Amino acid sequence: MFEKVLIANRGEIALRVLRACHDLGIGTVAVHSTADADAKHVRLADEAVCIGPPSAAESYLNMATIMAAAEVSGADAIHPGYGFLSENAKFAEIVEAHEIAFIGPTPEHIRVMGDKVAAKKTAGAVGLPLVPGSPGAVTSEAEAREIGREIGYPILVKAASGGGGRGMKVVESEDKLSAMLSQAKAEAKAAFGDDTVYIEKYLSNPRHIEFQVFGDGKGGAIHLGERDCSLQRRHQKVFEEAPSPAISPEQRAEMGEVCRKAIAEMGYRGAGTIEFLYEDGGFYFIEMNTRLQVEHPVTEAITGLDLVREQIRVAAGLPLSLTQDDVRFRGHAIECRINAEDPATFAPSPGLVEQYHAPGGLHVRVDSGLYDGYRIPPYYDSLISKLIVYGDDREACLLRLKRALREYVIDGPKTTIPLHQALVDEPDVRAGDYSIKWLEAWLAQKEG
Repeated sequence: MFEKVLIANRGEIALRVLRACHDLGIGTVAVHSTADADAKHVRLADEAVCIGPPSAAESYLNMATIMAAAEVSGADAIHPGYGFLSENAKFAEIVEAHEIAFIGPTPEHIRVMGDKVAAKKTAGAVGLPLVPGSPGAVTSEAEAREIGREIGYPILVKAASGGGGRGMKVVESEDKLSAMLSQAKAEAKAAFGDDTVYIEKYLSNPRHIEFQVFGDGKGGAIHLGERDCSLQRRHQKVFEEAPSPAISPEQRAEMGEVCRKAIAEMGYRGAGTIEFLYEDGGFYFIEMNTRLQVEHPVTEAITGLDLVREQIRVAAGLPLSLTQDDVRFRGHAIECRINAEDPATFAPSPGLVEQYHAPGGLHVRVDSGLYDGYRIPPYYDSLISKLIVYGDDREACLLRLKRALREYVIDGPKTTIPLHQALVDEPDVRAGDYSIKWLEAWLAQKEG
């Protein structure tokens, strides 16, 4: 087992990793920008190293400074969290070249799954169901027209490198293809430095279902069920739950086994998430995230497994701590992402936390680095807290979530707590009857 882990991240995920390390008796090194000198994970770490000014490019994305911090502190492993360098194959290669363990997948798997065209080819090769579309990158408008006629409109033009909705365009009919193709390529080039795009059939009203998988890098693999992440705004997840209210136990077992076999065949190491669009009983692969997910706590709640602890064990060369037959799903869990944003306009709202009181009680978990007097910096993602609630069934979980949201106090900056309070009272949400388009339509209706 490792003696000292450097946590190459910030905020609630850095604190989450730190706690898992301490539970295992492993020393921790926090790296931080000058803006995060007072962050909770920095205060609780065994050691802390300042790696630069507030700009992420000069601190949390600065590979040379992070590696220097690892060398100076004597860390024998690095956990990248999520975001920042977590899916950067070059960083994983550099870490391993310095004979430091990277707590994550191999650089090869990060690279393949980070390229959406390569990921789609790999997914098809290992038996994952694909959305009808181009077999690879689309290199000309003529090719795009041929594919559009073959699979039928509407179609979706997507950037091969990237996410978050950038470089993604819905094309309703062939006469709009030329303009939308050009726009998607231009956006992709500006955002990712790569104008490669591919085409998929546009599903009209799907849900976003993802399966948590884990591999030991030696062919051993398990799946830990699905999460429903369909409540999204601008392709960003807002509210996640496990299990999905739309998936039957039989579908879970069938698709989970497909996913398990896929990563076993890949020889995948560590935590991963295989994401699908789900419509009319069909699953269609969209991407694989080669890291821990923001929403991993809902899976922990229904399985009882500490995913970060498992990541650390696998990276240390230990086998998975359980087999597929050992996995049990119990109850229901929901996570609300709480951002420092105006709940009506979604404008960022950094600043001083004047009063902080987290909800409590049985089966209520809060992952957050907030405390009284903490100043939320304006330089990073606005996610400041995750509220995770568990219940014996979905109805019990929703009632407990409503109570927990009522207890949660964050005075000073505006937050999205009121948004979640409104959501849990919505009949469609209470019934589990929503798709990836539901939240934006609901928000537009409220604005109107």
